[in-house]
Amino acid sequence: MGRNKFVERRAVFLDRDGVINRNIRNPATGEYEAPLTPGDFEFLPGALNAMRALRKAGFTLFLVSNQPNYAKGKSTLKNLRAIHRKLAECLSRERIEFARFYYCFHHPAGSRTRYSRPCSCRKPSPYFLLKARTEFNLDLAGSWMIGDRLTDVECGNRAGTRTILIASLNTCSTAALEPDAVARDLRAAARMILTTN
Repeated sequence: MGRNKFVERRAVFLDRDGVINRNIRNPATGEYEAPLTPGDFEFLPGALNAMRALRKAGFTLFLVSNQPNYAKGKSTLKNLRAIHRKLAECLSRERIEFARFYYCFHHPAGSRTRYSRPCSCRKPSPYFLLKARTEFNLDLAGSWMIGDRLTDVECGNRAGTRTILIASLNTCSTAALEPDAVARDLRAAARMILTTN
């Protein structure tokens, strides 16, 4: 008699802002940051097709994103939830399935009491990746973390995934945090993954 094997799945963990959607210029800070309202949310060119291709190739998709704008007093929880709803509704229309969306709303230097503290879930902590491994029986060594910050690279390194850094003016690798690859956008990152596996 044969024996059923519990097959580990490969995953792609995606940061959100600067990877899936555009960062926006915050007039209060002059910096390019995460969207503050649903009206600010806009997919980057090629992002939807890249995610669709990864799903078609059999990868399980997860979103892992630090979202400290409420903790810092820059946005409301209502707006953060509405931004996520806009993302999720568009993905559903496009039939791009994500297994889970993981958000950390904390920041150690924030101004909102409940959310302004050190936590276990904020990247570069690998908390959400390890949680996903347990919940979805993932092969982290065969999985990828894609992000536009060195904290994403460190998060993936600590979880044991391969990593791709989305290059921008704000990112540069260091000897201590060397990604497995560097890509100009999610479309290029997906091509790298699909030709590697």
